[in-house]
Amino acid sequence: MMELISRTEVIFTISILVLTIVVHRFVIWSAAKLSRDLNRSKLRRQYINRYVGYLLWSLATISIIFVWGISRDGFWTTLASTFAVIGVALFASWSILSNFTASFILYFAFPFKIGDRIRVHDKDLPVTAIIEDIKGFYTILKTNDGEMITYPNNLLMQKGVSILGSKKESVFDKNHDDADPTAR
Repeated sequence: MMELISRTEVIFTISILVLTIVVHRFVIWSAAKLSRDLNRSKLRRQYINRYVGYLLWSLATISIIFVWGISRDGFWTTLASTFAVIGVALFASWSILSNFTASFILYFAFPFKIGDRIRVHDKDLPVTAIIEDIKGFYTILKTNDGEMITYPNNLLMQKGVSILGSKKESVFDKNHDDADPTAR
């Protein structure tokens, strides 16, 4: 009986590992294809592969722990406590989580990409720059003067952004004598 349980656990463990490897490879292949189709950088694809890999391997580890019969009650208590501490830390600085989520949305859904010249329409601090890189939490912008600016990803989603291309300024930057700025 003990030999049968060990053999079953080993088979399930190997199955979980093989399935995780196959799914991870499929995600890597899909991200490469999507990156080519969307004209995204290799660096952005590497970020997606890394983050999805962390998620998949964490799930595989949890599954293997269950297969080998570790006490589920103790495991869930430990996991819940860990997530409670992480949740409090993220709630204290919720912008970290929103920036991380925004990086995925910027990658898949937004029309601007690395190399584009953009104008961020911020009332207090407008920025015109070229997107140098879009990282997990912030975007690196380079101004015409060579100044490097790190701009939080969640703000890029909240602010109006113009893709300028070769233009020097956005239509919103031009001085008009109109009293009503919405009439433009």
